[in-house]
Amino acid sequence: MNWLSYLPSLAQGALVTAEITFVSIVIGGLLSFAAGIARVEGGRIPAFVALCYTEIFRGTSLLVQLFWLYYALPLIGLSFDPVTTGIIGLSLHAGGYGAEIVRGALLAVPQQQLEAARALNFSRRHTLFHIVLPQSLVEMMPAFGNLAIDTLKLSSLVSLISIADLTFRAQSIRNLTLDSTTVYTLTLIGYFLMALVLAAIMRLIERLVRRGAAFPKAAHA
Repeated sequence: MNWLSYLPSLAQGALVTAEITFVSIVIGGLLSFAAGIARVEGGRIPAFVALCYTEIFRGTSLLVQLFWLYYALPLIGLSFDPVTTGIIGLSLHAGGYGAEIVRGALLAVPQQQLEAARALNFSRRHTLFHIVLPQSLVEMMPAFGNLAIDTLKLSSLVSLISIADLTFRAQSIRNLTLDSTTVYTLTLIGYFLMALVLAAIMRLIERLVRRGAAFPKAAHA
């Protein structure tokens, strides 16, 4: 078969991969902030719950997590379609790692600024959202960019729970044609191109965040 005939199927798989990755990054980002803030600013119970969440999902294999969600949960009455299962697994996994990024950035804010906020009688909420988070976001962005790329690469594992993503379609074509070299070369190129686009998007977001963080300082000066 001509290698051009592989492209339509691979393109459809790449679209599925892109959709799953995008949704997982967004949900994983929300989980990251929720768990990271709970670790630093939550009470004892929220902090403990967030700690358990991050340690479980950082300390176990994503592949095993996906298998557990897809094969074990139905045994206790919770069943999801493969795409939803893949998104849940990737989101929880990304959130576990992202929570540590958020926690580290929050703790990196100079203590003097927190003491100044307390001296000015700012509430904890005001201090968090108007002093700590704006500065922390700048520090988080490079690490979140790496996490987004990792999520894209790890998304290939969802092919093992019957999701017709790029990897799944590549394997199907290879089984049909036995043309391993061409199929997997095209697959590598596909992932690389998606990673380039994702990296460009994350760099754009990082520049916007840095610009937003610098604007209030300039206005204040």
